[in-house]
Amino acid sequence: MLSMTGYGVGEAALGEGRVSLELRGLNHRYLDVRVRVPTELSDYAFFVEQHARERLTRGRFDIGVRIDGPSAAALELDLARARAVYRALDALRNELGIDGPLGVAPLLNVPDLFRPPASIERRVVEQSLALAFDQACGRLLAMRASEGRTLRNELRSRLARARELCASITERQPTIAAAARERLLERLGRLLSALPQEVDPSRLESEAVLLTERGDITEELVRLESHFEQLESLLEEDQPVGRRMDFLLQETMREANTIGAKCQDATISHWVVELKSEIERLREQVQNVE
Repeated sequence: MLSMTGYGVGEAALGEGRVSLELRGLNHRYLDVRVRVPTELSDYAFFVEQHARERLTRGRFDIGVRIDGPSAAALELDLARARAVYRALDALRNELGIDGPLGVAPLLNVPDLFRPPASIERRVVEQSLALAFDQACGRLLAMRASEGRTLRNELRSRLARARELCASITERQPTIAAAARERLLERLGRLLSALPQEVDPSRLESEAVLLTERGDITEELVRLESHFEQLESLLEEDQPVGRRMDFLLQETMREANTIGAKCQDATISHWVVELKSEIERLREQVQNVE
């Protein structure tokens, strides 16, 4: 089991300098990869994103790339592009009648104005980026695995408490059903004793049974136990289980709500409230499971 939050950093040589890559993982329903690269590596943003999508699964991942060392200083200026942009800006300044020198500061915001030295082949840059990413990814996954073990222990503890509550409800349910049936018969008897005509006792018994069965929670308890068993099984898997666990917990909450609506016993109602609280805590934790 892996957590969806984590952090990792990787580095690799690039020319005479180094390229650094930071990888941050956050909660997300699907796979969302966002890449930030310096201007001189803008042509490699798609390469980094595709490499990330091949290695990562569910979650949002923010990737930041930085170049350090002599390679950054050795970046080449695209002189032809710079001259063209400067001439266009100067012409616009004259047309608008703006006084004062233009300077080169506006060029700093122009994308793709700098590029890696021509001496560094694209293949070499991609290899360095891939190596830095793989290092960062390995460290991120190690952190996610560590947090995943903590999450598994927490989920296992919460699930055990939920099963204890379900077992208590199951144990008390037959006694409550019998008592509810007796109370219903007693009330019906008092009501019918005031009627001028007699009512068939067997018919009265049948109606009482039907009314009692409407409040029976046996099926809900059986389904709850089935959901709990599936959840415990998922806790032992080493593949992404977050979505399946979230779905099962939605169904578990549905059964708990039905039990609460059907049962009129104060003790069981108290247990149901506690059960729903544990299920909600489970759902909150599962949002961070891959």
